[in-house]
Amino acid sequence: MPELGNLITAMVTPFDDDLHVDFGRVAELAKRLADAGSDLLVSGTTGESPTTSPEEKLEMYRVVREAVGDDVAVMAGTGSNDTAKSIALTQKASELDIDAIMLVGPYYNKPSQEGFYQHFRAVAESTDLPVIVYNVPGRTGKNIEASTVLRLAEDVENIIGCKEASGDIGQIAEICAKAPEGFRVWSGDDSMTLPILSVGGVVVISVASHIAAEEIGEMIDSYHNGDVARAAGLHHRLMPLYDACFLASGNPPCVKAALDICGFPVGGTRLPVVPASEADMAQIRQVCESLGYA
Repeated sequence: MPELGNLITAMVTPFDDDLHVDFGRVAELAKRLADAGSDLLVSGTTGESPTTSPEEKLEMYRVVREAVGDDVAVMAGTGSNDTAKSIALTQKASELDIDAIMLVGPYYNKPSQEGFYQHFRAVAESTDLPVIVYNVPGRTGKNIEASTVLRLAEDVENIIGCKEASGDIGQIAEICAKAPEGFRVWSGDDSMTLPILSVGGVVVISVASHIAAEEIGEMIDSYHNGDVARAAGLHHRLMPLYDACFLASGNPPCVKAALDICGFPVGGTRLPVVPASEADMAQIRQVCESLGYA
């Protein structure tokens, strides 16, 4: 089983003209990203997990594994706001050749910190695979506090890391400083990758790596090799792309637009998400062209 790396792409889900999952394009995208040096997260938020069925998710996990072989780590997003359904999908995913599970914080329900703890513990204990907790309060409506993450890290053996998209560098630093040895923190926000590196994170589960995986990988390697100036230069160069992936049209419409502009179309989006606006398309095109990707 390959270890999850420093750069993981949260894959979009390609659709055909009828908005059915295009499994052939899923395989092509997985190979493209793996060849660029990225491990893969299948069916996260960027993959439109709220509007893909369990059957579609399971087939995507299978297709991606078959496409990239055994040397690339594949993580399955199986979390939801229903603990029982999360357990059921996690158990089915665990029967496939998957390397890890990612569990988003339950959304809409707004559980207490004890509720978060019990949810993640119950789902993690339903599998033998490594589990990553995903904190994204901007989408879920509530922050998973550092104390809850640290409690899970201590109490649940197979919870081995977290994806942090709170934007709170103090909270992230606290997790990095106090977590048990081996617990890993990935940025859930491309623009926070370098700051999170500086406080002990291992780096990023990325959206922008659909376009610039090699440069993001170089930034990470430069930092780890002690060339902080080079890492900072790449971070500054890529900031317009990070911003372009999260314009008003949102994620994944913006990164799907960027892929189309850069010559790798992946289809539209399922309602209630709609494709990027013309104004956002123009800005995304300008950024991709200025960086030499289109």
